[in-house]
Amino acid sequence: MRPVSYSRATDVATAIGAVSADPQSAFLAGGTTQVDLLRIYVEQPRRLVDINDLPLNRIEELPGGGLRLGGLARMSDVAEEPELVRRYPMVAEALLLGASPQLRNMATIAGNLMQRVRCSYFRDVAAGCNKRAPGTGCSALDGINRGHAVLGTSDCCIATHPSDLGVALVALDAVVQTESPAGQRSIPIDDFFLLPGQTPEREHPLTHGELVTGIDLPPTPVAATSRYIKIRDRESYEFALASVAVAMSVADGRITEIRLALGGVATKPWRARQAERLLDGAPATTESFTRAAEAELAPAVPHGMNAFKIELARRTMVRALESMAQREGTT
Repeated sequence: MRPVSYSRATDVATAIGAVSADPQSAFLAGGTTQVDLLRIYVEQPRRLVDINDLPLNRIEELPGGGLRLGGLARMSDVAEEPELVRRYPMVAEALLLGASPQLRNMATIAGNLMQRVRCSYFRDVAAGCNKRAPGTGCSALDGINRGHAVLGTSDCCIATHPSDLGVALVALDAVVQTESPAGQRSIPIDDFFLLPGQTPEREHPLTHGELVTGIDLPPTPVAATSRYIKIRDRESYEFALASVAVAMSVADGRITEIRLALGGVATKPWRARQAERLLDGAPATTESFTRAAEAELAPAVPHGMNAFKIELARRTMVRALESMAQREGTT
């Protein structure tokens, strides 16, 4: 690892100014992924600006009943916040399933959304990877790709987005708050994660030096009956092969509101909008759930070792929906 200069910022404006002024600088918060990438030369900033002292770690009520999660709030603190657990249980569950207790104590909410992919070729500087080195190809296309995506892929990249939290936030239509030298802006969460297309190196619509200051959870009454299901190779410290965030309400045996998102199978946290359209107003039955899951996964494109993910995702969606229907007393 080449020498990196280090400074510590105590206010937001200073931190943004320092990083914006130097194209080879970066923010440093929990560092749970970033330090690893420095050690293997995937990222080589000239300067790190430590932002842990910024006043961005609070969890606050929003007018109208939502919650704002500070960008520097630790995963562990957010997962244990009583109001979040009561009003958005899928978010708390995604956080608890997203990392070991040690990592949750260090990792920040913003850092979780900004984390880089776990594709082994991205992390091997000797391999071709368009995300790390544009124009060098995607070694995963014909390589070891068991954990890679089947939705939202392109001929340039099939890496799966690793965030569990992001899946729950996409289901809830969260809004990312940022600040840069140009001012503040609000970015709908589904627009915050970019599909790889022909520019997989660009994962978010942020400018250099733009800082994620918070994530807003809108008031969503149906979220009080929600859950996050994660299927993985082992129960601890493992990324999803398939996951589902679901919130659902049922009246007279029919679905009156549905929020559904997938993880572990796509290049970004995946809002299952086709499935939602089919489920809205449909009977809360296994047959309806199966039809919706199959329709959502119809565009999936397998690559060698990851073909099993399509069936796994279908079964996980049906299981998650059935569990919600059982809570509502309809199956």
